Amino acid sequence: MQVFYNREGIGDVLILPLTQGEERNNVKTENFGDVVKITDQEGNVLGYNIFRASEYFDLVDNGAIALTEELVKSIEAVFEKNDLDDTLDVDLSPKFVVGYVMERRQHENADKLSVCQVDVGEEHLQIVCGAPNVDQGQKVVVAKVGAVMPSGLEIKASELRGVPSNGMICSAKELGIPDAPQEKGILVLEDVYEIGTPFNQ
Repeated sequence: MQVFYNREGIGDVLILPLTQGEERNNVKTENFGDVVKITDQEGNVLGYNIFRASEYFDLVDNGAIALTEELVKSIEAVFEKNDLDDTLDVDLSPKFVVGYVMERRQHENADKLSVCQVDVGEEHLQIVCGAPNVDQGQKVVVAKVGAVMPSGLEIKASELRGVPSNGMICSAKELGIPDAPQEKGILVLEDVYEIGTPFNQ
C-alpha cells in the first residue's frame, strides 16, 4: 500500500487513499485540524488528506511512498494531535511477489485465456491470464489482490468468463519497468528468485 506526496504538483499534502480504482459520487469530507477524512454515504472511509505534511513527516521524495509500520504509527500520531480518534487497519504484506506457475490449462470458455495455479509462498492462487507466453514451470511476478499497479489500477478478485481469478501475472510493461518489451507477454523471471519473496524492481 502507498501514500502520495507531491509538493510541487499539489502542495504540502500527504494523500492516503484506502480504496482505489472506482469512481465514487457523493463523498463526504470532515475536517480535523490539518486532517481531512473522506468517507462515502455509507460511512466507509475512502482515505485521508494530511495538510502541512512537511511539519509532521520527513518527506524527501515526491510521488508514491510505501506505507510501513513506522509510517502508520506516525500518521496515527498526527490523527491524535488533530483530535481524530481513528486507527489505520491496513494490510502491509507485500502485494507484488515472486510466484511459480505450478499448472496451466486452457480456459474452457475462452481460447486466448489460461487458468493458472500459482504458488506465491504462503498460499496457492488461481489466476486467469491472457498472456500468450505463460506456461507451467515459470517464475513470474504476481500482483496479489489489493495491489495497485503503476497505472492506478487496483487488483481485485474477479471472474473471467465464469472462472474465478485472484491476482494478476504481470508483464514488464504493466510493472512500469523501463525499456519493457512492447509485445504482449508476461515477465518470466530467472530461477534465482525465491518463491513468495517481495518483487522489487
